[in-house]
Amino acid sequence: MWLYLAILVGLYYLLRWYRERQVVSHLRDKYVFITGCDSGFGNLLARQLDLRGLRVLAACLTEKGAEQLRGKTSDRLETVILDVTSTESIAAATQWVKERTGDRGLWGLVNNAGISLPAGLNEWLTKPDFLKILNVNLLGVIEVTLSLLPLVRKAKGRVVNVASVMGRVALSGGGYCISKHGVEAFSDSLRRELSHFGVKVAIIEPGLFKTFVSSPAMLSRSYQETWDKASPEVKEAYGERFLARTLKAVGSWNKLGTHDLSLVTNCMEHALTACHPRTRYSAGWDAKLIYLPMSYMPTFLVDAMINWNKPRPAKAM
Repeated sequence: MWLYLAILVGLYYLLRWYRERQVVSHLRDKYVFITGCDSGFGNLLARQLDLRGLRVLAACLTEKGAEQLRGKTSDRLETVILDVTSTESIAAATQWVKERTGDRGLWGLVNNAGISLPAGLNEWLTKPDFLKILNVNLLGVIEVTLSLLPLVRKAKGRVVNVASVMGRVALSGGGYCISKHGVEAFSDSLRRELSHFGVKVAIIEPGLFKTFVSSPAMLSRSYQETWDKASPEVKEAYGERFLARTLKAVGSWNKLGTHDLSLVTNCMEHALTACHPRTRYSAGWDAKLIYLPMSYMPTFLVDAMINWNKPRPAKAM
């Protein structure tokens, strides 16, 4: 019995390997629009796809970021300035994409733009702190997607949304985890709706990577700023010692991350170029071996793992 089971499992993975190696034809004629190309995953993906021969339309937040990207790529790559929190900016970028894609439509949309600040415990934050992240990481993703969907549908193309392992397991407070849980839900519902039109939606779930978004110095500074704005009652409940130990933990947290951003961009590239892309891509060994399994574990066990080495508030029971 076990032998037959092993053979079946082996055949399944062999078939999946074969299917996933099949590549879409005429890649050089296909347009891909990527948000958040100033740095990090978006910047590397734009350069990677440009080398592959695709027609990359790279959206950057700043002209400096756009200029630097153009200096590292071929003349095929084009850039546009985009603020995903601005309806006017999204409308202008959508018109810009329409003018370039014409009747071909947009083969790929990669929603990569994201921020992680303000950061802190939920009780240290205010509604505007949450909104700042949600406007970029979730509402920006939704508005950009809805604006460009007619072009993607015309090409029977792909939507690739960047979530996070924190979209499965909420490792911290603040708007970041909330936004990534929202991206997961939006992508799931979108995938089912667009399947009727031949459009495929993929979700990228990176683990911990060393990018500008996860800078320990920036995160520590944000934790300190949100603490400084907290009420006296909240400060008394948590205590200065709790703050000091939390800042120390945040400062060393990113040591677990990896510098190899290609582990993520390779997943994005596969989602855009494979005939049979996956629905979800877990990028990084920590995502595959730690956080993905954690998302299926009993709640009490996950809580114990997350709280194992965390500091306790001054007024904790």
